[in-house]
Amino acid sequence: MLSFLCCLVILVWTHGFLFYSDVLEECMSLPKLSSYSGWVVEHVLPHMQENQPLSETLPSSASASALDQPSFVPKSPDTSSAFSPASPATPDGTKGKDESQHTESMVLQSSRGIKVEGCIRMYELAHRMKGAEGLRQWQEEQERKVRALSEMASEQLKRFDEWKELKQHKEYQDLREVMEKSSREALGHQEKLKAEHRHRAKILNLKLREAEQQRVKQAELERLRKEEGQVRLRALYALQEEMLQLSQQLDASEQHKGLLKVDLAAFQTRGNQLCSLISGIIRASSESGCPTAESQAEAERALQEMRDLLMNLGQEITRACEDKRRQDEEEAQVKLQEAQMQQGPEAHKEPPATSQGPGGKQNEDLQVKVQDITMQWYQQLQDASMQCVLTFEGLTNSKDSQAKKIKMDLQKAATIPVSQISTIAGSKLKEIFDKIHSLLSGKPVQSGGRSVSVTLNPQGLDFVQYKLAEKFVKQGEEEVASHHEAAFPIAVVASGIWELHPRVGDLILAHLHKKCPYSVPFYPTFKEGMALEDYQRMLGYQVKDSKVEQQDNFLKRMSGMIRLYAAIIQLRWPYGNRQEIHPHGLNHGWRWLAQILNMEPLSDVTATLLFDFLEVCGNALMKQYQVQFWKMLILIKEDYFPRIEAITSSGQMGSFIRLKQFLEKCLQHKDIPVPKGFLTSSFWRS
Repeated sequence: MLSFLCCLVILVWTHGFLFYSDVLEECMSLPKLSSYSGWVVEHVLPHMQENQPLSETLPSSASASALDQPSFVPKSPDTSSAFSPASPATPDGTKGKDESQHTESMVLQSSRGIKVEGCIRMYELAHRMKGAEGLRQWQEEQERKVRALSEMASEQLKRFDEWKELKQHKEYQDLREVMEKSSREALGHQEKLKAEHRHRAKILNLKLREAEQQRVKQAELERLRKEEGQVRLRALYALQEEMLQLSQQLDASEQHKGLLKVDLAAFQTRGNQLCSLISGIIRASSESGCPTAESQAEAERALQEMRDLLMNLGQEITRACEDKRRQDEEEAQVKLQEAQMQQGPEAHKEPPATSQGPGGKQNEDLQVKVQDITMQWYQQLQDASMQCVLTFEGLTNSKDSQAKKIKMDLQKAATIPVSQISTIAGSKLKEIFDKIHSLLSGKPVQSGGRSVSVTLNPQGLDFVQYKLAEKFVKQGEEEVASHHEAAFPIAVVASGIWELHPRVGDLILAHLHKKCPYSVPFYPTFKEGMALEDYQRMLGYQVKDSKVEQQDNFLKRMSGMIRLYAAIIQLRWPYGNRQEIHPHGLNHGWRWLAQILNMEPLSDVTATLLFDFLEVCGNALMKQYQVQFWKMLILIKEDYFPRIEAITSSGQMGSFIRLKQFLEKCLQHKDIPVPKGFLTSSFWRS
């Protein structure tokens, strides 16, 4: 296509060049007379003269006008061949004659020839100018055509280049797409292989991680099992040691055998059975290598039964001693009267009267010092509490930041749930109980956004048990003292925890007895050399900067703790095992009431504590002991009220009057009302 256009342009240009060359050569040649000059002279000039007679003054104009007339100009020699000087039809003679005549006429008419020649020249000039103009126009036309052809060729060349470039670009794109497709396929295959490799590697890593976690978990469980087994084994040995001590105390009661109305052998037999039971549990645990929680709980129940057995025996011995003492006094009185009667009336004198109370009974019937068996129980609880403190001493005194953090987390996990206990719905109370139980069982619990467990430290369980018991008693001292209804939800949780974790119950008693010795009941005595502040602390007062708290605040705290204790002994966790006995039930409340009535009353304290105890626990004791309980209330009214009134000043009569009115109202209606805030079945359904 391109070569064809080039050839066409070259052909047009060559033709134009040849034409221009001929025209230019003709224009540049010297002027010559045309072969038509004779014909012009013969034919044209005569006509000009006829048309313009005597117009000599203007030959040029006439010649020019004649020349401009197309009728006089021969168009071609062929059209007038008869008049042509070269015509072959003219004979030679004629030809010569004509030439001679012509020559003569030209000579004769030289002036006219000059004019004709001028006209011819003017005609030629006009013709030349016209030819030049036509040539110029034709040249311009050809140049336009050449330019048009050139532009067309250029455009076609551009289109051809564009088409070629497009074709190359398309081929390049096709090649590139093929290469990209193959590259994508290769990359896809490579990515697929990588993904398969990663998947296999991930599966292998997961399997390895699971295997490692399983191994670590098994090792940790084994370690925890061994540690827990060692802790339980130590606890079993401690229980056995305490059981043996109680057994020795049981054997020591042999000296009172003659006084007892009950069979002492039955107590000793049961004591030996309990000792054998704990020994069998320890032997089986040593053989298995890991004591179970059930074994520990069974041993603790056996120890508690031994304590109750010894306590009941102590009460029997106390009653027997009292009966023996009264019998000896009566016999001595009879012998004295007989001796006086034998000596005569004059010798009949009254013996010196002992100090009597307002009721007419001797003050020596009551005592200030608590019974020995109760003091032993009190001391055992305090020793157990001190031993627990020594156990986790390493955790509390540690300087390690990690150990401090663990201690703080464990303390928060133990105390915060107890602080949240209030008169809330039963479902919320169950969540709190489950959280505390899980913590004591070694399970991880959430506290402050972190997972906490007693297994984080070997001493963690002892620390949590101690702090938990301390917090329960503190809630009684503060929360229950201000809001009496709060005693019941706190007590039911404490009772449930006590049932599942007996050691926590013992620590609760130890803290309660230390802060409120009247809950034993125990009246500390002032010893020689003792500081007054220390003695006041033993009585339960708070002493800060040598300043003792006000009596009202002291009574308020004691009241809160006694109310909590009275609520604990009558409540059980509703979701626990009902077949098990209460770890510290109403029999301990009956014992407390009996012992406090056997002791001299304290001004303002005894009346306050009796009222709080009977208001919270009186209804439960009435249902449990029935007639015996009403006899106890009558005894308080007839015998104990006069003793309290005798030692109470006029400014402290408020607590006594409140107790007296409450008791008289109960005796009048023969019923003790259910305490305010007592947990009913509707509470647990909420």
